Amino acid sequence: MNLSHPASELIRSRYSCRTYQPRPLEPDLQRVLSDFLSSNCVGPLGTRGRFQLVAATEGDNSSLKGLGTYGFIKDGPGFVVGAPEPGPKALEDFGYLLERAILLAADLDLGTCWLGGTFSKSSFAKRISRRADELMPAVAAIGHPLEGSRERDRVRRGAGSDFRLPAETLFFDGGFKKALSQEAAGPYGEVLEAVRWAPSASNKQPWRLVRTRGCWHFYLERTKGYGKGSLVYRLLGLADLQRVDMGIAMCHFEWVAQEKGLAGSWVVEEPTVAAGAREYTVTWKEVETGA
Repeated sequence: MNLSHPASELIRSRYSCRTYQPRPLEPDLQRVLSDFLSSNCVGPLGTRGRFQLVAATEGDNSSLKGLGTYGFIKDGPGFVVGAPEPGPKALEDFGYLLERAILLAADLDLGTCWLGGTFSKSSFAKRISRRADELMPAVAAIGHPLEGSRERDRVRRGAGSDFRLPAETLFFDGGFKKALSQEAAGPYGEVLEAVRWAPSASNKQPWRLVRTRGCWHFYLERTKGYGKGSLVYRLLGLADLQRVDMGIAMCHFEWVAQEKGLAGSWVVEEPTVAAGAREYTVTWKEVETGA
């Protein structure tokens, strides 16, 4: 997909917009978004998904009330809703595909906001005619941001919402004992910075990357109380959002790598890296190109 702005710029300028102008999206914007969503249907790890742009309705408010950590969306004219087929990497592929749509919206000067939770029995599930075997781990609000919404929303959520962990705590060289700075990453420095700025559930930034001989291995370092093994997640039937976060990080890595002419492909080949409790997700394998 061709963007009007560099992906690296969109990643840094985009924010979680919660306050919108109370007007619908123009027909031409709806058409561009819908055309993209209809083609954005297979993740890099093979999971098929389907996405749809829907106009906001009164019934959507009740579907959002349980998302206390996210607050309310004010005057949002629409949502991007989606459902991946079940599979071993369904949540990662879902995060990757929905983040692609969100970056396209940013390229169109639209505001967006990730909303994660459980939507299997919500108004959103009905709008997309969710099948019994399909997941609905998140939706995204979309619309024209209200002027000044960035600062207003930042104050509502607290200054920590813009905080990002330093590169040395997220990226490693050869194993988890040696930190990798952005400068030491060479041509991949800006790619890693794009990963560092990826959005994540409650801004926990669970991705950890290890570089080994032309490969970048993605690991999930879980936050206590999130996803797998969490009593709260089991009781509420919430999706494993930190796996969705990994897909978002993959999207940022791939788009900026391609933007910089750094060719590669995704493979699932767990390396012999002492990872402790961290969970291996995927590897980006560099591909050398001829001069």
